[in-house]
Amino acid sequence: MIGGLLEMNTATNAAVLFFLQLAVILGACAIMRCVMIRIGQAPVIGEMIAGVLLGPSLLGAVTPETSQWLFPPESKPTLYAIASLGLTLYMFIVGMEFRTELFAKRIFTALSISLAGIVVPFLLGIFLAIWLQKEGGFFSASLSTPIASIFIGAALSITAFPMLARIIVENGLSGTLSGTIALAAGSIDDVVAWMLLAVVLGAVSGNPMVIALVFVGAILYVAVCLLLIKPLIRFLRARVASEAELFSLMLLLLALGACFTDLVGLYSVFGAFFLGLVIPRDGLVEQFTAKIGPLTSAILLPFFFTFSGLNTRIGLLNSPWLWVVCLVVVALAITGKLFACYGAARLSGIPHDDSLTIASLMNARGLMELILLNIGLQVGIITPTLFTIMVLMAVATTLMATPLFRLARGLSANNC
Repeated sequence: MIGGLLEMNTATNAAVLFFLQLAVILGACAIMRCVMIRIGQAPVIGEMIAGVLLGPSLLGAVTPETSQWLFPPESKPTLYAIASLGLTLYMFIVGMEFRTELFAKRIFTALSISLAGIVVPFLLGIFLAIWLQKEGGFFSASLSTPIASIFIGAALSITAFPMLARIIVENGLSGTLSGTIALAAGSIDDVVAWMLLAVVLGAVSGNPMVIALVFVGAILYVAVCLLLIKPLIRFLRARVASEAELFSLMLLLLALGACFTDLVGLYSVFGAFFLGLVIPRDGLVEQFTAKIGPLTSAILLPFFFTFSGLNTRIGLLNSPWLWVVCLVVVALAITGKLFACYGAARLSGIPHDDSLTIASLMNARGLMELILLNIGLQVGIITPTLFTIMVLMAVATTLMATPLFRLARGLSANNC
């Protein structure tokens, strides 16, 4: 009986700690969102910063005892599980919001800008990876230079596509030249970046069978989604009268897809994203987004930002040299995206203000970068030091997006 009471008390204490963590995380994110909105920034940046502040960079540095008590090591698996659920639902939404019809409108212009936003950052990523490997302390000791180069190239190539889409919609640019091209180019960039990451995840094990499993699993999953899941969803849509039951069945498919892609080494974000792509665009997307979106954004994603923040230790940058490395990474990230995309847009005949609008949106990394970096850290590709540097780069490029975007639109208004 006493053992049962102790077990019950342990479970109760775990629940109490979880709800306290939830309150602290949501409170910190709410405060930082308000701060960012007041200074004209996107709310998601506040959540990114809040996650860093709750980690060893601030809370752990100021009151390590409080940090250890609030986020003990034994609670991290729970935080990770909730963060994974949030990411899976988030990437499902991203897949549903992916608009393939945008390519038909400005396909060649979008492809040229996207190509510039991939090739230039990727080439810079190769040189950066080679340099960082020579310096040492940034990658796993056993990691080969080609794999390090592909990972850094993908990290510099990625775009904060969901945030890009949100800024465009909120500012009424959905049907405009700059809005259409930015959405199309940004979506292409992210798909290519995830494909590069899949290559890295397959190769990092060094086992040819694991690599084969990744590619065979990916082909099999895509085929099943296109040939079986998509028709199945249409069938269920026509047969299932209850919206709640249909919603539950979609979540079941999502859970199975995430489980499969995790098992074959692709990670659940790939499974969720591609499943979102095959959801019929006949009103179903809007229904799911309305149901999943608020819960994911308000509760689940803050757990991911906090989990990322617990792995971000700015104190690791404890020498002027490491801060120089950080500045170099930020400079290369900006050069590879902002200037390359702007130049490609101008060469395509797009006016200066629209070109700057597109480039400023493409340059933001946001949450997509954090997802990629967390995967890289978990599988041992990068060290906590490089993880911290890359997180700071993601925050810096995302912070730039809104001011540059408003500058570009201001120039547009003046030209009118």
